Amino acid sequence: MVTTPQPADTKLVIGSFLKLALWHPPGELIERVRSRWPQMRVLLLSRPDSLPAELPDTNIFVGFMLKPDQLALASRLQWIHVISAGVSQVMIPEIRNSAIVVTNSSGVNAVSMAEQVLGMMLAMARDFPAAMRYQLRRHWAQQEIWEGPARPRELAGQVAVIAGFGAVGRAVAERLRALGVRVWAVSHSGKIEAGLAERVFTSGELSAALPGADFLVLAAPETPDTFHMIGAAQLASMKPSAILINVARGSLVDEPALVDALQRRVIAAAALDVTAAEPLPPESPLWSLENVFITPHLGGVSDHIWERQGDLLLDNLERWFDGKPLRNRVDFARGY
Repeated sequence: MVTTPQPADTKLVIGSFLKLALWHPPGELIERVRSRWPQMRVLLLSRPDSLPAELPDTNIFVGFMLKPDQLALASRLQWIHVISAGVSQVMIPEIRNSAIVVTNSSGVNAVSMAEQVLGMMLAMARDFPAAMRYQLRRHWAQQEIWEGPARPRELAGQVAVIAGFGAVGRAVAERLRALGVRVWAVSHSGKIEAGLAERVFTSGELSAALPGADFLVLAAPETPDTFHMIGAAQLASMKPSAILINVARGSLVDEPALVDALQRRVIAAAALDVTAAEPLPPESPLWSLENVFITPHLGGVSDHIWERQGDLLLDNLERWFDGKPLRNRVDFARGY
């Protein structure tokens, strides 16, 4: 007989030690959890060196990752909740081969990432990056921008192929359809909600969708199957006027092939929120290409992030103590 976990017997540790301050859980999150389950032991750690001492009797860990040596200490660990949608950092044998349940934060960033895509599309369609460069030179460049390689265009009527149709892909589609953009969806199963796209392709049919794309939006998870899903052959099959937008992970794109395609104008431009190496090294040729717009992994950045993280965590804790299925449980076979 499986015993349902009880709050009084549960220790929950929250610890995220990423450099960006946004990803440091606020005290308000702890207070929300403690207010709901005052009998549960809840700790918020601010320093990574304080984690090892707390792991031996921890039942639930909330954070970005645990290393193998840390997992070895966590003999009572039952559940890891990852505060990102991506879970490649926890796809290690020590977790995959254990009975530990892993959930992620898929959907928490959907609004901000969809708005990031929309902003990038508008910026590239209207060639705002060129306007900014000319602004820094104090030059009124109306004629130059019109005659440039990225002549301003309208989004209405353009075809946006969205590769990856999870929470982010759906949120992007909803916003683009309101602007008159024709949405083509690429999903793992080829099945999506009715009314969000005029055409639907499976992941294996991506090559059939690419020639029709005016914009290619990458919103797929990072898995072995999506590694370098866009390479030289895929870029060569696209329109010379096409624009690539990547808000997923840098590993989805063969970066040297992309640099070559952009330099030779195989495609018109790229807007990148993610790159193969982050931070993007100063020597990367992407920095100097005028048909590239780079943002420093800002897609998930939002002033509402911890409010939504808290909503998800509290809902899943309710489910945990009620013995119900958890939201966003990671499927190790699929990799997300």
